[in-house]
Amino acid sequence: MDQTLDFEALKQGLIDLVQESQIKVGYTKNAVGLYYPLDSLNHLLGAEQSADEMEDSLRRFCGYAKDPLGEITVTRDGELFCITISEEGAAYVHDSCGDNAFLRAFIQQIGTHPCGLDDLLAVFRQYSTHVVCQKIDNEEFDYLVYFADGRPDSYRYCIRLEMGHAIYHRFTDKDYQAFGF
Repeated sequence: MDQTLDFEALKQGLIDLVQESQIKVGYTKNAVGLYYPLDSLNHLLGAEQSADEMEDSLRRFCGYAKDPLGEITVTRDGELFCITISEEGAAYVHDSCGDNAFLRAFIQQIGTHPCGLDDLLAVFRQYSTHVVCQKIDNEEFDYLVYFADGRPDSYRYCIRLEMGHAIYHRFTDKDYQAFGF
């Protein structure tokens, strides 16, 4: 399928996930494997491709993102893709992408016990006055929180509170909409 693909959005998404991982578990100069279902890749790239077409597109992406992320490999199991960022790419994210102060504070807060919604919203509000918090009525998450103006990031944070603990998952807006929460 001949489409203009948003390789830059995919590259930034990979950088964001590597950075999130490094905040959570610390930096090590190791390769990082990130898993994406076909639908998520199509959302990121602004495409509507089959798994075979996506595999070809991701091979082209590997060349596009080699500078700065180094060698990137892609494997596939049906409609699930694993994009592996090399040690060089992990080092690039650590050394060159700057600190994500909001995400660092959020992850630190979510790891405390007890952790409630007000605690998490306080972190969001340290970084913006444009915070949206909505109650979600489903079995997976309790709240959706995000920055209305997309700053300092445009992710949708889905939060579950349970017995003084909080867990989260963050989605791009397109993925969040597609999940239909």
